[in-house]
Amino acid sequence: MEKKVVTRFAPSPTGFLHVGGIRSALYSYLYARKHKGIFILRCEDTDPIRSKKEYEEYFLEVFKWLGLGYDQYFRQSERTEIYKKYLNKLIEENKAYLSKEEVKEAGQRSEVIRLKNPNKIINFHDEVLGDLSFDTTELKDFVIARDLENPLYHFTAVVDDFEMNVTHVIRGQEHVSNTPRQILIQEAIGAPRPVYAHGSIILNEKRAKLSKRDPLVRPALGYKEEGYQPKALLNFLALLGWNPGTPQEIFTFQELIEIFSLERMQKQSAIFNPEKLEWINKEHIVKHLTKEDQLKKIEFFIPENIKRSEEYTERKIKLLLPLLIERITHFGQIREIFEKGELDFFFKKPTYEKEKLIYKNTPAEKISENTAQAIKELDKLEEKDFTNENIKNTLMQMADKLESRGELLHPVRYALSGLDKSPDPFTIAEILGKNETLSRLQKAV
Repeated sequence: MEKKVVTRFAPSPTGFLHVGGIRSALYSYLYARKHKGIFILRCEDTDPIRSKKEYEEYFLEVFKWLGLGYDQYFRQSERTEIYKKYLNKLIEENKAYLSKEEVKEAGQRSEVIRLKNPNKIINFHDEVLGDLSFDTTELKDFVIARDLENPLYHFTAVVDDFEMNVTHVIRGQEHVSNTPRQILIQEAIGAPRPVYAHGSIILNEKRAKLSKRDPLVRPALGYKEEGYQPKALLNFLALLGWNPGTPQEIFTFQELIEIFSLERMQKQSAIFNPEKLEWINKEHIVKHLTKEDQLKKIEFFIPENIKRSEEYTERKIKLLLPLLIERITHFGQIREIFEKGELDFFFKKPTYEKEKLIYKNTPAEKISENTAQAIKELDKLEEKDFTNENIKNTLMQMADKLESRGELLHPVRYALSGLDKSPDPFTIAEILGKNETLSRLQKAV
């Protein structure tokens, strides 16, 4: 019988997790779930100086937000005795040895543990890169531990993969060079070789390798703070180095699980395109969120000073919903829209220069007369019938009888918004409500 699929993602808590790491975790997760296997999250915290608890807590929060549930969780710092057992065994079997090393401080020597390199050619198959071959002679006898209490990355990773029955190691191509060392350690401890799949390098738009400090990307939780949809971010990252084989680009998470395969992971570098992320996120907002969910997200990002306004009502925000959704690609932009004052006129009466009510060369008397007539006709609508459609029908019947529709529609829109650019007057009027609409038009007259 085939072994149960076991994959792992093993972040080091030495900095904030960013999108490159998430992609590797995602591929490992999708593969395990597709094959009804096990996904392990492993904290590689054996470096006591650089490892920080806050970074571990950070990536755990990232996994929670993204909905990437893991079946098992381990910390390497709690597994020292296991590593010590393997180190002692290698030394006893003459496969590793203690070696005195010069330390920078004058006169000091430190004892490290080195693996005896058999100096052989390593051949292995990679699911993405194909058949690879490495001459390990140049690696010489390499260090696998500072001492029995302090094993190093290559050694702990191999021991853990063996102990945890990991069948597939899915990671970025920057780790290809680590593979020969790890295979030598596997052979020394008698561990089977897992299936390797090294995903493409992610580049920025200038085709340089994407780094944690690249202005293109945020730390992982930065996307949460800016109101991106977690499953949209995963959808975007899945396509950075994997091709579904169809034109489809928007996927539910379940769809990704069902169709993901190592065979369709791509060898060539992937370009991190922020515009593509915005488009995918917008598609998820529109297609995968209910109106109620959209409303909750929008309300979360509306500034508190707006919420404290007397004009702030749930009815108004519900009516604003289509207008807001149309203008954003992620929910953090809601905050920006309100902070710029672009929608202030919905929550307080606008101030403006009266001359701007005039449409082109239309006499002021004519503008005033048209606006007064608009008040009279709109007043005939019951409050419950004061809808975009009815308002539009009422005003358009009047506007069509004029020399130019702008003689009516311009002053009405400007009186309601006080802005040179704003939504159409019918939308604004419905959101403001009958009383506020008529009050603002009366001021214009």
